[in-house]
Amino acid sequence: MRMALRGALALFLTALAAAATYFILTMLGPDWTMFAPATCLATHCFCEIPRTGQLVLQPANSWSSLSFVFVGLWVMLAGGPRSNRTPFCGFAAIWFGLTAIVIGIGSFLLHATLTLWGQFGDVLGMYLFSAFTVTYAFKRWRELGSVASAAIYLVMCAVLIGLLIVVPETRRWMFAVVIVADIIVELWLARPHRPRVEVQWYLWGIALQAVAFTIWILDQTGRWCSGSSLVQGHAIWHFLNAAALFTSYLYYRSERRFR
Repeated sequence: MRMALRGALALFLTALAAAATYFILTMLGPDWTMFAPATCLATHCFCEIPRTGQLVLQPANSWSSLSFVFVGLWVMLAGGPRSNRTPFCGFAAIWFGLTAIVIGIGSFLLHATLTLWGQFGDVLGMYLFSAFTVTYAFKRWRELGSVASAAIYLVMCAVLIGLLIVVPETRRWMFAVVIVADIIVELWLARPHRPRVEVQWYLWGIALQAVAFTIWILDQTGRWCSGSSLVQGHAIWHFLNAAALFTSYLYYRSERRFR
């Protein structure tokens, strides 16, 4: 499938996903006070002022989340078929893309509702994705089979989701721990097992995440904040992290099979 056609199809499917999510919200809202509030409300859930009484409380932060959905769909369309050139294809690429979609939909639900269940969906996608990248790094480093890799992944997800349910306030720290572990295992241990991999794509992802995190701090602390504006630091955080996720895909996809 040509790149332009793939992009157009991913954009169309993203619009369908947005419409379906919005429709589901119409059946549940707009009175989101009926549900338990997100724990982030203790710190105002970022700069954007909630539009009280509206179906989507934080429109900029909500709609920008769909950038993850677009990237995930693009990856699934591009990386699904089995390839003789790269091992990052088939189920691995599809799951990578699917977890990106979960990140986007979950983030949309959090910022649209500012509820505890929306927050759970937001963090769930991040955990599913980060656990996958850590597991994939271990798989390449230790040359694990599919069964062992699946077991590691399921255990990681079970622990992270369990902590999210029991102590949701630790979600950000746990995600940071997993991300740091992923970088260490990938760059120092797994990368030597990836023949001719284009490591610059991974480094670009780290750079984008660093810039995004700086903007996240400025938004969270109110140093860069205009609550009623449609230009929000946290929305830019979404776009930059979606771009970082895409560069990560390019890194994994650049690996070549041994001849």
